Amino acid sequence: MVIHFRTAGHLACGHHGANLQSSTELNRVKCRSCRNTDAYKEARRDQRNAARRAARKAKATHAANDWRSEWVERLTAMSGLQRLPRGFGSQPFV
Repeated sequence: MVIHFRTAGHLACGHHGANLQSSTELNRVKCRSCRNTDAYKEARRDQRNAARRAARKAKATHAANDWRSEWVERLTAMSGLQRLPRGFGSQPFV
């Protein structure tokens, strides 16, 4: 059974009928005419961009939990001059 892409209450391909199945979920759309419309392509592009933004945000969150930055914060919080461990470049005092 063919599933059409519904946007703003209408089918993207322009077909009419009471018995036509439609969905706003992009992965379920099987109608080739609907997939070739600008509305479908724009929705697909928006979905991909949202996924990329979420991936970047997750990566940034993961980078914030980096153990190196935690070490720097820990040594900075200690009283007196502390030297960073090996692997931190020139190992300056913090």
